[in-house]
Amino acid sequence: MKKATGHGKTIFRVLQWKARDATLAIVFSDPADVEVGGEKLLLCKDQDGKEGTITWFHNGEEVGEDNEHLVVRKIDETSSELSIKNAMLAQSGSYTCKCEYDSTEDKRSVEIFVYGPISFGQTETYHEFLKGSTAIIPCLASGEPAVEVRWYQSSKHLVTDGMRSTLVTESSALSCGKPRITILPDMSLQIANVQRDDRGLYTCNATIKGRPVFRVLDISVVIIIPPLVEIKVNKKSVKSGRDTTVSIFCAASGEPQPNISWAIPTSFDPERHKFNSDKSELTITSVKPEDRGEYVCTATNKIDEVNATAFLDVTEHPVVILSQAEVQVKPAEMVSVSCNISGYPVPTLKWIKKGSDGMTGLRSSGRIRVKGSNLIFDNVAPSDGGLYSCIANSSSGIQEEDFSLQTYPGKPTQVSVKGGAAAATFSLGLPVVDGGSPITNYILQWRQDAQQEWNETVVEATDPLVATPLLPYTKYSLRLAARNAVGAGEFSESCDVRTLGARGEPDNPLLTDKGIMFEDNIARIPFKQLDTGGSPISLYMVRYKLSKNDEWKEKNLIPNTTEIYLHDLQYGSDYHLEIVAQNRNGPSRPTTLNFTVPQPSAATKPSLGKGGVVGIVMLIFLILLIAVDATCCYTNRCGMLMFLAVKLFGQKVPGLKSMEEGDGNGMTIDMKVDGLASPRGSIPKGQAQNGQPTGAQSEVTCDKAPLTKFEKEPANGDPTTDA
Repeated sequence: MKKATGHGKTIFRVLQWKARDATLAIVFSDPADVEVGGEKLLLCKDQDGKEGTITWFHNGEEVGEDNEHLVVRKIDETSSELSIKNAMLAQSGSYTCKCEYDSTEDKRSVEIFVYGPISFGQTETYHEFLKGSTAIIPCLASGEPAVEVRWYQSSKHLVTDGMRSTLVTESSALSCGKPRITILPDMSLQIANVQRDDRGLYTCNATIKGRPVFRVLDISVVIIIPPLVEIKVNKKSVKSGRDTTVSIFCAASGEPQPNISWAIPTSFDPERHKFNSDKSELTITSVKPEDRGEYVCTATNKIDEVNATAFLDVTEHPVVILSQAEVQVKPAEMVSVSCNISGYPVPTLKWIKKGSDGMTGLRSSGRIRVKGSNLIFDNVAPSDGGLYSCIANSSSGIQEEDFSLQTYPGKPTQVSVKGGAAAATFSLGLPVVDGGSPITNYILQWRQDAQQEWNETVVEATDPLVATPLLPYTKYSLRLAARNAVGAGEFSESCDVRTLGARGEPDNPLLTDKGIMFEDNIARIPFKQLDTGGSPISLYMVRYKLSKNDEWKEKNLIPNTTEIYLHDLQYGSDYHLEIVAQNRNGPSRPTTLNFTVPQPSAATKPSLGKGGVVGIVMLIFLILLIAVDATCCYTNRCGMLMFLAVKLFGQKVPGLKSMEEGDGNGMTIDMKVDGLASPRGSIPKGQAQNGQPTGAQSEVTCDKAPLTKFEKEPANGDPTTDA
């Protein structure tokens, strides 16, 4: 529903009249039409600014102050405004502004039109009419003081033909010599013998009589037409087969557009029987013999239902039906597949195997053999996997169906492994037999020794065959197996390989507790560097601590070091040691060692070192020397002690009894050495050394006495002569 006023924007109109001495003007918004209940403002102003008395008049009567619909307000001595409020039809008419000057007066008038709103009441905006009937389209327009109605069809004006209440268009036809389209006294539009072309949008334009105020209402008209249906080709002949497709067209018309439905001679198969969007076309794919028969197309709308029939004749192309299109089995199992063929004339049957090198015919004997229409596999092997085709051949055509045998992939052969950066890469010299199903991924396994469980990772068949993560600089045994949708095949033979550093760092140093040597609380620990990672070792970082919660002690070693020395260790304590090799690419993994410092032995005192042992040995030697010397002095009057005694006390030592008898002075010396009151082995006075008594006394010194008892006595037996 639309409403229009004939003006797209507000225009202010100025009405003025030029007198000899002044110019008076009325200013108001255009148009000069006001809807009932609306407002309008009129401004009266002397444009020259000359002062005067302004009075307003409506239809010749002065506007009073008590009028609620007409309100006058003086702005200044040169201007005044009149407001029309809550306009009524009675406010229509002429409005005059009169200005009285000192000696003259001016006035100006304007016509204002008040109208009631246009309404279409309960007019319906949608109509349906049966083709050939008479259509009446109402337009219940009303408004004050009066309205006029005009009709339009698709924006084209339906004009009168000169006869009262009769409208025609440029292309309108006559019905029985009279125009088909007329307007009734109640402003309704009448169309006789409506046709399909009469459908569309009609517009009722209601206008306030004599004024540019109008309102429009759009009305939709639909012409209902009974359905019509037609099948262009009533009979078709096709051969059945997977590659055969046939379509049947059904043209339907009517208003509203009829719905189409089909009746077919066989059960509906959504995979083979397909329709277009409005079901006017039925397409049958992979035509079968049971598709032969009548196809009925029915068109239905709210008026009627009609149908048409087509016949489809299907000749039999050879048909191949397999007992199973795909079989998944484990190796060494047995499989049998049957192939049933039909058609006219009766086709011949043949089994072949499809491969990259072409097609291979199958014989009636062997591990894979044809028996009647059956294909038999004994003791399935991975190489048996693939596509097999059963072919039916006759004069009406050739048809084949494929059978897929799928089993585990074969065992990988010609496998090589190369150590990488904390990883190992497999290479396949020959493609792995896929077992009739594409290889989806490979299972890579590794372990460090035969007692360990296999670790594994699964990689996609299109990805590099890389086993990771592995430890750097570690020897592994590796193997792989292929896997497809059926399962995993047999693993390859294992290969031994040693990994490299992850980023060029050196291998961790080789450290063992078998070579540790202890000297008291000092440990000497040998180590080896097996691999430098391609760059020279810059240093070794060593740290150690007591196995219990203790702080680390650290030290760095020069690159060419092969031993670790640890000092001031605690006896009987457990230590934890770590060593890391460093090159320009980074540090190696740490090598750890746990060892125990042994307790000191019984002959070793923890407080003595090498100097203490030497001092003890020298002390023992000195004590032994003094003891021997004292024994010599006591027994034989010789030795260092005797020498010192003589030097200190002279030849006659006080307290030592002389062994000479009969000397001139008869002096006797008693000498005690080291507490010996009577020296053993002394010679009695007056007795020779051989035990014979003598008449004279002799003096014995270390210089005159034999040092040992093994020295021979003088021939004459006289010790003095010997001296």
